[in-house]
Amino acid sequence: MGRDQGGLRRRAGRGKESLPHHEADDPNWPYAKGKLDPLGKFVGIAVLFITTSLIAYFRYQQHLRDIVITPLDSPKIIAENATTAAVSPDRFWGTYRSNTYFGLKTRTPKSPVFGLMWLTQFTNQMPPPVRHWCNQGDHLLGYSWLMHDGKTFGVQELEEPTYTVKTEFVKRKGGDHGGDWTARITMTPKDPMQVVVVSSMFYVALDGQGSVQPSLTRNVLTGVTGHSEELGDFTLRFPKAETNDQKVAHLITYASSLALLTDTVKAGMKVEAWDRARTLPYFTLVGRMVPKDSPGPNFVVKEVTATLPLEMEVVFESGSFRDRPNALEGDVFTAALNAEITKFNTKFSEVFQLEKKQFKAREIKVAKAAISNMLGSVGYFYGSSLVQSEYNKEPVYYWNASLFTGVPSRPFFPRGFLWDEGFHNLLISRWDEELSREIIGHWLDLMNTEGWIPREQILGPEARAYVPAQFVVQRNKNANPPTFFLPLQRLIHGMVGSKKPDEQRYLEALYPRLKAWYAWYNVSQVGSMASTYRWRGRDSKAVKQLNPQTLTSGLDDYPRASHPTDEERHVDLRCWIALASGVMAEIAKALNKDWEEYAATHKLLTDNALLDHLHWSEKGQQYSDYGLHTDKVKLEKPPPPPNLQPGQRPPQMDKIRVTVSDPKNQFVNAFGYVSLFPFLLKIINPDSPKLYRILTDLRDPGLLWTDYGLRSLARSNRMYNRYNTEHDAPYWRGAIWININYLALGDKTGEGKGSHPFTGWSALLVLIMGEVY
Repeated sequence: MGRDQGGLRRRAGRGKESLPHHEADDPNWPYAKGKLDPLGKFVGIAVLFITTSLIAYFRYQQHLRDIVITPLDSPKIIAENATTAAVSPDRFWGTYRSNTYFGLKTRTPKSPVFGLMWLTQFTNQMPPPVRHWCNQGDHLLGYSWLMHDGKTFGVQELEEPTYTVKTEFVKRKGGDHGGDWTARITMTPKDPMQVVVVSSMFYVALDGQGSVQPSLTRNVLTGVTGHSEELGDFTLRFPKAETNDQKVAHLITYASSLALLTDTVKAGMKVEAWDRARTLPYFTLVGRMVPKDSPGPNFVVKEVTATLPLEMEVVFESGSFRDRPNALEGDVFTAALNAEITKFNTKFSEVFQLEKKQFKAREIKVAKAAISNMLGSVGYFYGSSLVQSEYNKEPVYYWNASLFTGVPSRPFFPRGFLWDEGFHNLLISRWDEELSREIIGHWLDLMNTEGWIPREQILGPEARAYVPAQFVVQRNKNANPPTFFLPLQRLIHGMVGSKKPDEQRYLEALYPRLKAWYAWYNVSQVGSMASTYRWRGRDSKAVKQLNPQTLTSGLDDYPRASHPTDEERHVDLRCWIALASGVMAEIAKALNKDWEEYAATHKLLTDNALLDHLHWSEKGQQYSDYGLHTDKVKLEKPPPPPNLQPGQRPPQMDKIRVTVSDPKNQFVNAFGYVSLFPFLLKIINPDSPKLYRILTDLRDPGLLWTDYGLRSLARSNRMYNRYNTEHDAPYWRGAIWININYLALGDKTGEGKGSHPFTGWSALLVLIMGEVY
């Protein structure tokens, strides 16, 4: 009997005898005497099952929400410490503040920043505008890096209406924190007989950590001593400026954000008399103005107001540079600068050989300025993107990351754009392969676990201040052309078989990221039919647009199907994936990886018969997109609301799109850059009659041909040079774009339009001049 009871206890599981005392005595416990019955047991199991299921469901939903902000589980290409002074002293300092006319910082997340502001006194504007961030509204006649090697020195000229500002800088290695640098600012009147008075202001500002202490002699700011995690101890000195007539002032204050430096300077100004008769008021800085509730000064400005010409130097010296031979100023600075200029000229001649191609001195100077603007606008950014997936109700922050990249335009787009950077590195890689590899590595390290890279990088407060709110959020279904495969074609072959450990490590980290990136395109951007592709991100409800934009393609307002649907197929995206497939096959084969699948996809996507079936329009005799489309659309003012009161004015309303005739599924016969992609990316067979037709059309001045390169859209198209909204001027509807012309292996010079200066892929003219394709 005892054995039977013991067996029953074992079969029943946990009996009362085995329970902790407090559970056994709890009358509410389900196993208490009289509490357990079959229904209760069933309910308990059901509750447990439902609870477990709900927990699993909510965890899964959280997992889905977190995917977009989860980094790819693969070794980084660029090590966390790769940009520090200890690992990369040559590139630690630079003109990495792309948005400023002249600014320096280190490649660290919280670097102190240094930069130039200036204003013209005695103008009709009160107060006079402060120059600081590159801004088309400043109406400078021009500004351009004349020489910049991307590493050690740079010479820039900025053209005001009545005077020229020249900025020059040189770096010198030494110590443990990136060494020294000196900047020289020279302001020269264009008319020596004209009196021009200018205030030149050079500053240092902290970004959240560190300290600065002004050095004053008789209330004159002579320097700044400081300390930060990146720089250790440092000194900024202001030798006396050279000019005939000057007044000096300073501002010692606190700025709550780097994005507010200009506003802080404006708030720290007062009006004083320039002459003894007190008839000429001028604007100058107030001195010390540190708010009582601030932790102390973090922003110090030295001002020199002078009758031009003016020359002033700013000398930065690292506290860890203990065996400094002399101060990098005056004649020493001039000699160092001249030595770097000589090196630059020699390297430029060796790389591009323009003299041997009989280019004139003036033309070579333009080419040097083009590549210098590309190198001089490379920036270092740190922060997190604001992103969103279909599982996130609200945008969420990506992880904090650094990005070392070129920018398309210092005044208008001073941040990283994915497809621009591939074109940028066609040029950068010819000048400095190490620099190009580092830039590409930074971009690919921004990849999430899906293989997605946010196409526009808006990192840090200064970058965020430039971007309208509607363009800040990046969505993980939206792509950009995978243009990094263009420079990687050559870079990879140079590294395969290399015995350099750094290059081998780079390749080992690069390949899995390219593999994930390629896979993401072939999952997220495929079309509804096999072997077709479609750009995501088109808005079918964009009633104010004549043709809904395709920002993700890089060709913004280029005419696509008028009514976006999931059935669209885009010929340019198909060609980009064909290119990527071929390069992936080459890379995988060179690295002894599985390459057959990439080669098979490349063969499929370059099958001219299939390409023609999907994208050749017999009616238009061109390669075309396909989708729900009508050419007959227009913008009209909507009728006023019917409930207006007598005498009440109708509200201001933007024009909206009106469809004159119903759309139908058809080819979109808009001859232009999109039509050329099978030719541009070498998808068409050399013996194809379609190639002959394209080459014939290219020479037709009534279509794309001009003396300055190929138009983006044929003059005969209904959308040629038409506004896409009531307010948005045409962008890819006739303008000549040098990146596409470079792919077509032709271009000449022409007058620039739009954002000025467009320092990015416009520099490809150097490769065109050098016939480097």
